[in-house]
Amino acid sequence: MKLMAVSMTKLITAIFLSLGLFGSAWAEEVPKAALDLVPTLKTWGENSALVSAVKAQNAEGLSLDEIKRRDATWRNENRVSAFMQGLLDNAAAKEMLSLEQSQPFYFELFLMDNQGANVAMTNKTSDYWQGDEAKFTESFKGGAGDVHIGDVEFDDSAQAYLVQISVPVMEGGSAIGAITIGINLDELEAAQ
Repeated sequence: MKLMAVSMTKLITAIFLSLGLFGSAWAEEVPKAALDLVPTLKTWGENSALVSAVKAQNAEGLSLDEIKRRDATWRNENRVSAFMQGLLDNAAAKEMLSLEQSQPFYFELFLMDNQGANVAMTNKTSDYWQGDEAKFTESFKGGAGDVHIGDVEFDDSAQAYLVQISVPVMEGGSAIGAITIGINLDELEAAQ
């Protein structure tokens, strides 16, 4: 009998899925290897292309009502609209795609302005406005900036465990936005 080599994470995932055991009681801790990425990811928040894109969107002065209107439209859209495509194709998205492709374990990056609205992304996000989510509120921190590490979650589309690490986009010692970086823990484990 020939055995297939699979990562421990994938084996546990398959068992848990078959038994219907996913839930908060089975949440994994964020591995040290993911935490070790934080210093590098913080430098991404100072990337000039990303800082410029956030500054430009902040200067537009979008009202929260307009952001929420865009968010409602976004959530009801089943395809990638022209507006979404613009956030996938702009200069900041291209810079983030380059960062994402620098390691196989980076997965789904998105950049937010000072209200948590998307500025750029490497994949379509489920919503446009992140301003009410910890990934934004904890990394933007009212302009003080901080690092937010989300929970380890199983992503159906990636068929892998992921964790999102969010860092502030900084200019002159103040947070002007944030960037969220998905880490594919199966790929990270394989790279070790």
